Amino acid sequence: MGVDIRDILIPYKKPVGWETLAGVAAVDAHNALYQFLSIIRQPDGTPLMDSRGRITSHLSGILFRVLNFLELGIRPVFVFDGTPPEFKGATIAERKEIRREAGAKWEEARARGDMAEARKHAQASSRVDEFVIASSKELLGLLGIPWVQAPSEGEAQAASMVAQGNATYAVSQDYDLLLFGAPVLVRNLTVSGKRKVRGRTITVNPEKVLLKEVLDGLKLTREQLIEIGILVGTDFNEGVRGIGPKKAIQAVTEGKFGETLKEKLPDFDPAPVMEFFEKPPVTDDYSLSWKPVNAEGVRTMLCDGFDFSRERVDSALEKVKVTAGQKTLDRWF
Repeated sequence: MGVDIRDILIPYKKPVGWETLAGVAAVDAHNALYQFLSIIRQPDGTPLMDSRGRITSHLSGILFRVLNFLELGIRPVFVFDGTPPEFKGATIAERKEIRREAGAKWEEARARGDMAEARKHAQASSRVDEFVIASSKELLGLLGIPWVQAPSEGEAQAASMVAQGNATYAVSQDYDLLLFGAPVLVRNLTVSGKRKVRGRTITVNPEKVLLKEVLDGLKLTREQLIEIGILVGTDFNEGVRGIGPKKAIQAVTEGKFGETLKEKLPDFDPAPVMEFFEKPPVTDDYSLSWKPVNAEGVRTMLCDGFDFSRERVDSALEKVKVTAGQKTLDRWF
């Protein structure tokens, strides 16, 4: 979900070529995994699974996307969510209900043979559970990719890593990273390429958003950008009905943020949400080290453990020349 301020960010979203993205990418892990689980599916919406019925779409996404990153000089670090703040409880409950309803509609659509509708609802039913997280961390380790466990929101941790200069940019589909203070946000890195949307094939390319350009262009402070997010609605609070990003800008720039909330949501105190965006729980207790791919370990996990095609796995590993008798990834790092 995230904060829906895309309408006011259109002028500041710049398409970028892959050749410009070499560097350290702090990836919002849960966001990326959700994208893999949603997109990598069969025509009727069924996710990739092994012979034991375990979902493997996320593992396929990690394998092929991460190795593609490495080939392009992008060094990813995946940042996983920790304990959410208490005031995110309503959003979490709402998302569970949305997934439950989507799952039921998926089964109904499959039963009547409507594959397009089935796939749409199947995508909305995706969930990142403990198995997905644990198996993702295991595969990342075998690929030599570091990961960081955030104390709370992974987006906040990724933003902090970029702000401190430990990462070049943050990667997510959500704009919350900007509210958390990420100087550079790159979108579409985990979903780029050709995709089918509503029956037609489109090409999705990476795009970059610079926080400074947004604030300068809209003549806002970061605090005001957070206020706009609060009025529109974030993962941590319900927005004001009838107020979109453009009306929110007007209210904030006219100094009517508090007045609007008092009138429309008199029982809501924005202070905890504001403080969470401005000073979220993050950690400096991490070490970023990229290691050569453990090719045999990857084969054992994916082919022997999850029924992946050895030919496809070897083909992916060949991209970064880690198959037997060839050079390791040492020259990349």
